Order: sequence, then C-alpha cells, then structure tokens
Amino acid sequence: MARSLIQRRQEAERARVDAYEASLRRVSQRARSAPDFHKAIAEARDGFEAAVVRDPWAWRPQMKTRDAARLRLAAARYLFARYPVAEHLEQIWVDRDGLDRDEIVLRKRWYIVAAGGGSLYKEGAGPWLSRKEVHAFLNPLGSPGFEAAIWQAIARSYTNDAAIVLRIARTRIVRTLRAELGFWREAVRFFCAHPATVEEMDDLRDYLADCHQRDPGFSLKGRTLASLSRQMREWHRDLEAIARIEAARRRAEAAQARARGQPIAGEASGGSWRGAAITDWSWGPAPKDRSWREEYLVIQLRTAADLVAETRAMHHCVASYAPKCIAGNASIWSLRRRAAGNTERLLTIELDRQHRAVQVRGFANRPARTEERKLLERWARARAIDLA
Repeated sequence: MARSLIQRRQEAERARVDAYEASLRRVSQRARSAPDFHKAIAEARDGFEAAVVRDPWAWRPQMKTRDAARLRLAAARYLFARYPVAEHLEQIWVDRDGLDRDEIVLRKRWYIVAAGGGSLYKEGAGPWLSRKEVHAFLNPLGSPGFEAAIWQAIARSYTNDAAIVLRIARTRIVRTLRAELGFWREAVRFFCAHPATVEEMDDLRDYLADCHQRDPGFSLKGRTLASLSRQMREWHRDLEAIARIEAARRRAEAAQARARGQPIAGEASGGSWRGAAITDWSWGPAPKDRSWREEYLVIQLRTAADLVAETRAMHHCVASYAPKCIAGNASIWSLRRRAAGNTERLLTIELDRQHRAVQVRGFANRPARTEERKLLERWARARAIDLA
C-alpha cells in the first residue's frame, strides 16, 4: 500500500532527528579544567620566596575563574599582603606587557613592600621620591597607572590643587624615563606654578625635551609660561624651516642622481650636503694664565639644523642661503670663541665657489670688528681663503 505524503515527511523528520542524536552521541563534550592554583602560586612567588608571609600550599581560594592573571593577583595577595594597596601597585601581577625584566622586578618589589607594611621610601622609592611623595604615591587621586601615580605624587608636593595634579598626570610627561626624573621634576614644578591645559603641556614637553637634549644644563628658573610658549613657537618655525631645507636638499640630490643616470640614494647623505672641500680651523693664543685658555674656531655649516640655529642665534637670514649651499654655489662658515666651557658665536661667513669671502656678518648683520678681522686673516692664510 502506498504511503501518503504526510507519512513520508514524518519518516524523513524522524530520520533527521535520529542522525542528529547520533552525532551528539559521537561528539563527547570536553570537561572544563579546574583552575590551576599551583601554577598561580608558583608564578607569584618566583624570585620572592623570602618575602612570603603565608604557607603557599595552604591556599584554598573559593574561585571559579580560570583567568591566569586574576589567579596570579589572588596568589600574590595571599602570599605577600598584610594590608590592602592601591590598584596601580597590584597591576603588575595582571599585566606586564612592554616592561623589561628590571622594571617588572622593581614593581613587584614595591608591591610586596607596600602590601607587607614596610617602608617603601627605605626599600626602593627613596632615590626618586621624598617621604611625602611616597605617601602620595601610595594614596593616589582616582585610579592612575603606575607611572601616572609617581607624577601625581611629585605634583602634589608642589600644589594642593587636585585639578592641576590630574592634568599633569594625563600628559606625556608620565612617559619620561625614570633616569631623567630630575629635569622633569623641575618641569612639573613649573606647571604647578604656571597652570596650563594638557594640550599646552604636551606641546611644551616636546620643546623642553629638545632643549634638555641640546643643553643638559637647561633650566626653567626665571621663565614664564608666556616666554616659554613664545620660544616654543620659534622652535616650531625652526623645525618647519629645517624641513623645507631638507626637502630642497633631497630634490637637488634626486635631480643630480637622475642627471648622472644613478638610482636615487634617498637619505644616504645623512641630512647634510657636501659643502666646500676645506677643513675646519681652530687656533688659540698662548694662555696668559695656565688655568684659563681660549680657542677660536671656524667651522662649516653643512646641515639645515646648523643653518637655522645660526640664523636664530645671530639674528640674520643665513638660513635662506641653504639652496645655494645645496647646489654647491656657496658655503657658510661660523667663527666662534670657546672659553671656560662656553662657546660664543662671533661671525657668519659666506664663501663662493672660488673660496672668496662674499659676506661677513656678526650679530644682527653688524660688520666684523678689528680683532675679529685679524682672526679671519689668520684663517684665510691657513686655508687659502680670499678675503678681498
């Protein structure tokens, strides 16, 4: 007897159900592993066995999590903590990405000392923070990161204004290497006395970093926010001028390479141009006093940064001569006096292709003085320069 359409559909449905159930029986569900408490204990105590205050193997936490970071933090609390500490100290047990081994060890040690009730000032923080600052570090405003908490503490030693402290802790000053903390502590003190926005402080941070790199003795004493901002704007203009000169140099090099049928060398020249084939010169008079000596130098300026620095220091427009230098039609030289560790710029000299002095100018385009002219004559005789 033929089956009806309904019967055939029902049989097909039963077959699908049977096949599905058979598949479920074939696939065995993998049981979830239990939390690895022993591994968490081992990772937490590694290298700090002497600081453990509780029996590691007596730990019986009521935890269901399998997150290794959370287990490691819980193990560290059990092993070392007599007292609760701020979150930024505990974070090292959870996340240590981007930190080198020495920094990881330092942060773990600071946690162990603080959580154990010891003196963090005596046990590691003393070289960077005062006692008052250590207290502020252990009791930060809000929930900052480790480095931000350090800079919060420093700022709080100079001001009680929480808004200023929180703004400073949001700037890129917090990324400063701890070895350079001395200079940036002075910067934080300056910003506490001269409040600024986070954006203004970040802009000034780049400028101050450049000043400190060029002159390790650079200081903020006696400066104002307005004067510093003005100098920063001049610095930005210098950077733009350097970028324009560098772009012109690269275009000139590329054009010369194409004319010779050579591949373009890119930045192989290191950001400088060839200049005149004349070596730098130095001369010093016989010292009248053995403890004090002066020296005069004439050095060629071969980079955009050197030309812009000469322009800024001497208050003239020698930076605009960069295209002539790049093309080989001129070379720029600087006469300087060095004594007692200080260097003073005296004159800027332009030579043409034939090594003839085309221009000689001092500060604000003044002419050379008599004693400076005598120095130029010495240099000219030594390097076959035509001063006419």
